[in-house]
Amino acid sequence: MRSEIDYEAVFRAGQAPSVVLTPDFVIIAVNDAFLKVSGHRREDLLGRNLFDAFPPNPAAPADSEQQGARILRTSLEQVVTTRHRDFMPLQRYDIEAPGRPGVFEERYWSTVNTPVPGPHGEVRWIVLSIEEVTDFVRALQRAGAGGEQASLALQLQTLNDQLQRAHREQRETTSALREAIERQRRLVYDASHDLRNPITGLLTELEVALSEPGIDLQRILRKLLRDAERLNDIVADLLDLARLDSETHEGEHLIDLAEFVSEELDRRTPCATVLTRLDPNVRVRASAIRLARLLGNLLTNAERHTRTTIEVVVAADPPDAVLEVVDDGPGIPPEDRERVFERRYRREEARALDPGGSGLGLSIAREIAQEHGGRLYAAEHHCGARFVLRLPLATE
Repeated sequence: MRSEIDYEAVFRAGQAPSVVLTPDFVIIAVNDAFLKVSGHRREDLLGRNLFDAFPPNPAAPADSEQQGARILRTSLEQVVTTRHRDFMPLQRYDIEAPGRPGVFEERYWSTVNTPVPGPHGEVRWIVLSIEEVTDFVRALQRAGAGGEQASLALQLQTLNDQLQRAHREQRETTSALREAIERQRRLVYDASHDLRNPITGLLTELEVALSEPGIDLQRILRKLLRDAERLNDIVADLLDLARLDSETHEGEHLIDLAEFVSEELDRRTPCATVLTRLDPNVRVRASAIRLARLLGNLLTNAERHTRTTIEVVVAADPPDAVLEVVDDGPGIPPEDRERVFERRYRREEARALDPGGSGLGLSIAREIAQEHGGRLYAAEHHCGARFVLRLPLATE
């Protein structure tokens, strides 16, 4: 018969002094070895923040004690963010002498911080395990003239910390470069894929026009014009993506959304009935060109799917300005409301309605919204699709 393991008893009896912390560094468990090395009682530590229970020594040199507390906090924050174990170098961190509040003892430690994952992969707890090396450092101090060897040990600690920071920065830089290369690769793929069909159509029609006498040139020219317009739309999409990826921003101005939407609608030839509910004096700070691109993409998407009517709404919902584009088409299933914003993702209905579409319009619209500190999402709607843009309200 398999016996149950008492994990709490195993933890308490562990030889390595250890503390269990919440992600905001509150102590929820300590083992006996930690109580022994720190000289504290369990009831004095549980429920307290680690840095309140073990405050820095105010009398210690600023470049040792304060640095030790800073390095420890940085390590714990890194564990919460990256969800990876962090091995810390030797550090000085004085603690209060048992039974003598305000009297600190000089102590040196080597520390390992280990994340404990929750059911969804989040960091549920952190296990802080320490090894005291005070005796080793003091032996170096006694052996070296004027503490030169101890000073060397601390210099090595500082160097190790600097190397770790440099390594983290290098990883972050490498990751950013890899993402940039991947974006460029996707951009080249999108360009070659999207441009191929209209170019092929243009070449085919030109060959037919040249090879067949008496052909209806007006019909051919109309088809060539449609293919050229498709090419122009795709190139505009790709230029937008390139501009967004390179984070180049155009000048932002104060824009009245109601006036802006009215002007943009006047420029379009609607393919359906467009109803508006535009509250006045709803202002945002944005690039008019970028905002026009966003609205145009939403309207084009609505025109593609609507049955009879499109509704455009402008309203204030502090602290946000809200712009909605609603159609009465088939709508978007809940499981696809995020996927429609992925680059090149197109639902089956969209491919059937517009086989030559690039699948980039909604992705571009969302990135423009984020570029302006806002968000764009597909909201629930009883009939059709409802896209909601929220931007920070602006004042004069």
